[in-house]
Amino acid sequence: MINDAGEQFRKQLDEALGHGGGPKAARFALACLGAIPGIGGAIAGIAGSWSEQEQAEFNKIFAAWLKLQEDEIREIGLTIFEVMSRLDQNDEEIRKRVESPEYLRLVKKCFRDWSAAESEEKRRLIRNLLSNAAATKICPDDVISMFITWIDNYSESHFAVIREIFKAPGTTRQEIWNAIHGAAVRENSAEADLFKLLIHDLSTGHVIRQHRPVDYYGRFIKQEPKRRSGPPSQVLTSAFDDEKQYELTELGKQFVHYTMNEIVPRIAAASAASAAPDNNSA
Repeated sequence: MINDAGEQFRKQLDEALGHGGGPKAARFALACLGAIPGIGGAIAGIAGSWSEQEQAEFNKIFAAWLKLQEDEIREIGLTIFEVMSRLDQNDEEIRKRVESPEYLRLVKKCFRDWSAAESEEKRRLIRNLLSNAAATKICPDDVISMFITWIDNYSESHFAVIREIFKAPGTTRQEIWNAIHGAAVRENSAEADLFKLLIHDLSTGHVIRQHRPVDYYGRFIKQEPKRRSGPPSQVLTSAFDDEKQYELTELGKQFVHYTMNEIVPRIAAASAASAAPDNNSA
């Protein structure tokens, strides 16, 4: 949380950036602080259009603003260090990947709005995502960019639901609730409302879905409606329904592999290993 002094510095900074010839460029540089190498050079490049007095005022306020952001900058630096320490620096393909414009765009997107500061959990997901995005290539960068957005938009409660469904495909809402919380709550409680919202968010976000059988070609098979026996129920479907099963979508599975595993195994290597003949089976 930014205190009153922080808000005052931000207002002063906005006023300082409102003068001179490069306010838009400076704001962009500040927004990407920590994500763009050589930010000092970016600011120096636009400083020539400012007067000496304007530049002095900006430097004073910018230094104070940086002081307020020390913790955030430290987290960004720690995350980048942890990513690099997990990569094989002698691997030429990894080196090219890390230095590529496509990968650098992913790094900038991660740190442009540093949501990982919300929790250590989100910082860990970002770290794993960047590590795996550099070390392996099992989905396009556009999909990885979407995963960054998921980390930004979803909460730790969403991630807890994702983990439970990943660990037990076909699990029900009742089983998910019991695994995470355990204690029963009323259907009209705030806890039930929140749980329904989590399931709704992940379903509409195409992270999870209700289980549906598929044919040989991966097409979803229509299910015959179940015939009801006895009078219809007088109550709505429970937030903790124990009949409908849930599973991760294919995108959801890739998200888990990229963010919730320390290192994603190379699919090609795994396939090659499974296809290799067993010399001991003779």
